[in-house]
Amino acid sequence: MTPSDAPHNRWSDLDRPPLNVAALRRGLLRPDSLWNSVDVVDTTGSTNSDLAARADGLAEGTVLVAEEQTAGRGRLDRTWTAPPRSGLFFSVYLTPGDVPVHRWGWLPLLAGVATATALAQAAGVDTVLKWPNDLLVTIDGAERKAGGILAERAGEGVVIGIGLNVSLRADELPVPAAGSLALAGAVSTDRETLLRAVLRGLEEWYGRWRAADGDAATSGLQTAYAAGCATLGRTVRAELPGDRSLVGEAVAVDGDGRLVLSTGDGLQEPVSAGDIVHLFSSPSGD
Repeated sequence: MTPSDAPHNRWSDLDRPPLNVAALRRGLLRPDSLWNSVDVVDTTGSTNSDLAARADGLAEGTVLVAEEQTAGRGRLDRTWTAPPRSGLFFSVYLTPGDVPVHRWGWLPLLAGVATATALAQAAGVDTVLKWPNDLLVTIDGAERKAGGILAERAGEGVVIGIGLNVSLRADELPVPAAGSLALAGAVSTDRETLLRAVLRGLEEWYGRWRAADGDAATSGLQTAYAAGCATLGRTVRAELPGDRSLVGEAVAVDGDGRLVLSTGDGLQEPVSAGDIVHLFSSPSGD
């Protein structure tokens, strides 16, 4: 039997070792921590779907990680698949019951800030945000999507799923516009280190946001998101529900987390949902 004929097992790619769940628990499960349980499964369809199905009675701070997702989901029902152990695929369950529900829409943006900040520190990769939920890295001078975030209401709370390409090689990328931390020159692709960093960042930002009663301005979240958002200052096309599109310069993210576009007729229109296409930089070059 040749190596290529060998059946897949958890040790078949030694460049991609399995996660050590005991080490993750030691590093994350503290008496004062937001995180109360961490489980790692070899494979599942979607960690978001798994947690959502268990949401009734699920404790806040539950973390579910998959070495492989076979039916990972992004926005607009897009699929997210990658080779086993080539990335981080995980979901967390949060119940911000004391925060007004109309402010919960900031949670995926909060997760984006926490993730991008953690990756800059732990992987040494400048990661920026594409509104509302994409994580972009630069490879050979071009922006590439290396990750995404999906938040869904479930039970009394919200499931937030994060998918991140860590060690994907060029010949493994699902589409030309995709990227990975490794291809962006990461100084570390150790998934345990990266996962701990992201979860600690998420815990910190969630604590700030919740202490401010979900006010994005008071907690500093609105400013932090704007500072790390590659969409702002760009001319973009927003593909909106109902087969409608809008072209304009992205000038702000407002207090409700909406992207504000300045259109050619001088109006400013907030976009709360839609697919955003970066067209080119603003004339000022910002």
